[in-house]
Amino acid sequence: MKKVTCLLLATALSSLVAVPLVNAQQPSGREIMDLVDEAQRATSDSAFNRMQLSTCKFGVKDSRITCAERARVKALESVGKNYGLNLKDTKSITIVLEPAAERGIGMLSFAYDESDRDNETWLYLSALGRVKRIASGSSDDDTEPASVFGSEFTTEDTETGKLEEYQINVLEQTTESGRDVWKIEMIPNEERARKSRYSRTVSYIDKERFVALRTEMYDQYGKEVKRLLASKVELVNDVWVARSLTMMNLVTNRLSNMAILEINTGINVDDEFLTQRTLTDVAFRETELEKIRSQIK
Repeated sequence: MKKVTCLLLATALSSLVAVPLVNAQQPSGREIMDLVDEAQRATSDSAFNRMQLSTCKFGVKDSRITCAERARVKALESVGKNYGLNLKDTKSITIVLEPAAERGIGMLSFAYDESDRDNETWLYLSALGRVKRIASGSSDDDTEPASVFGSEFTTEDTETGKLEEYQINVLEQTTESGRDVWKIEMIPNEERARKSRYSRTVSYIDKERFVALRTEMYDQYGKEVKRLLASKVELVNDVWVARSLTMMNLVTNRLSNMAILEINTGINVDDEFLTQRTLTDVAFRETELEKIRSQIK
């Protein structure tokens, strides 16, 4: 069991842009994104992570993007485990610890690698005492909006797998934040497009560390509507991890920052914990969480 603690306030959840060290030369767009996708699971397998999620309306001051209001801050704990063929499916559960008024709100997610299996996500609202299934892609009248705890991150933004549903192109080699990157475009196929809010995404992948430093999301009219920025990149257990993930909504001028405070891997996680019972049974959840926390040295 390993533990890494971040001292700086930094989304994706905790594994959105974590990528392993590789020595690939001139890989294709699909090969690059396969590596990104594979490593996104690395920090969620048998893992217990602590995060801080901050959301605010933003503005520009002195050429810097800053919160234009007091940020809403949530403290989160997340537990994950990989399953299935080659451990490419992930089950994870995230619980709100603070603020006190939202303590116990939880989200359970099953992410499947196969394109013929839709991802599944459930949200538990402690104030209502019930579980609601939410959409993994575009929402409809029978589902909750797919926001992650009221932030600018959505369940679609945090998905892994299903790369065969995209046309993946390397547009050019350029620089981003002083780093050499590949600029990679992902265009959903017809089936995927029916589930997605985005007509395409463009990612800037660090050529040395294989981290997505920036990702742009475009709507059906070709307008950039969201932007994900990654920073505080550190090497954790042979995996490059961006500990600060900032999702900017360019339509509403709101942003959310996910700070990954701790990454603990090699944790023993019972399968029963990654079920809806954990969302609704407070005594069971707290008992199992204490078992998990006790494994951290």
